[in-house]
Amino acid sequence: MNVYMTTGTYDFLKGKKDKYQEEEIILMQNAENTLLYHETNGKSVFSSPRKFEAIESKGTIGGKGYAVMNNIPVSGEGRPVFEYKFKNRAGMIENEPGFQAIRILRPIQSDTYVILTVWDDSMSFNNWKNSNSFSEAHQKEQPGKKTDASQTIFSGPSYVTQYTITPDTE
Repeated sequence: MNVYMTTGTYDFLKGKKDKYQEEEIILMQNAENTLLYHETNGKSVFSSPRKFEAIESKGTIGGKGYAVMNNIPVSGEGRPVFEYKFKNRAGMIENEPGFQAIRILRPIQSDTYVILTVWDDSMSFNNWKNSNSFSEAHQKEQPGKKTDASQTIFSGPSYVTQYTITPDTE
């Protein structure tokens, strides 16, 4: 599955979403900007999007929720290690109350992967962050295991962006 993202003003992006109602396009907002998220097996309807390939997709991104994007820059040589770790993750997040969807997005034209999780609301996300499954999923490598690879696969610091997905109101 291909994933495309673009940012802009609310009115412009809402018009784009309305124009392509047959497409799987989600409108997201936060205090700084508005983002359109497009999932398709075809081409983008955006003129210059950020392009990704979904290497894992669980759940459905509906018309309402709270989206959290963990943006993680990964070096070229670190990509196989990074993808292996995510493809072999425990998968406990899917059982958390309020969880809707997860997407592991491989960048096509940059080095920044996006781990997108969608929740019913910010409280569901925060409850997960304070849960045992979050602690287990994010624990450091066990003593005695090689850690050199995990320290060198990243090409920069990660950062998180959070958005609200609001239902269409026509």
